[in-house]
Amino acid sequence: MKTIGEVAAALGIEAHVLRHWEDVGALTVRRDGNGYRIYDDSAVEQARTVLKLRRVGLSLPEVAAAMAPKKSTAQAVVRAKIAELEGEVVRRREAITFLQHTVECRHRYLDDCPDCATFVREA
Repeated sequence: MKTIGEVAAALGIEAHVLRHWEDVGALTVRRDGNGYRIYDDSAVEQARTVLKLRRVGLSLPEVAAAMAPKKSTAQAVVRAKIAELEGEVVRRREAITFLQHTVECRHRYLDDCPDCATFVREA
C-alpha cells in the first residue's frame, strides 16, 4: 500500500493531479478508516494507465470512457482518438510539405508562385 505522495512521486506528477483524476472518475482509489487514500498495486497500475492515456492525447473524459468496464465502449473511444490523431498527422505532413516548398521556392513572394498559391487555396 502506498500513499498519494508516494504514488505521485513515482509517476512524476503532483498529488493534486491524482486527486483530480479521482474527482472526475478516471481513477478509483480506496480509503482507509481515516479517509486517507491508499493505493494498492491495482490503483497504482490504474494511475499509470491514466497517465499514459493522457500523454498520448486523451482528455480526461476520454480516459474515463477508455477505462470503462465495457470493452466496446473503451474501444470506440480509442478508435475515435486514433482517427483524430491520424487526421493530425495528415495535416502536419501537409504543413511540412508547404513549408518545405516555401523555403525552397524561387519566387520572392508566395503569391507569385503557382505552387504556393495552390497550397494556400487548399486550406
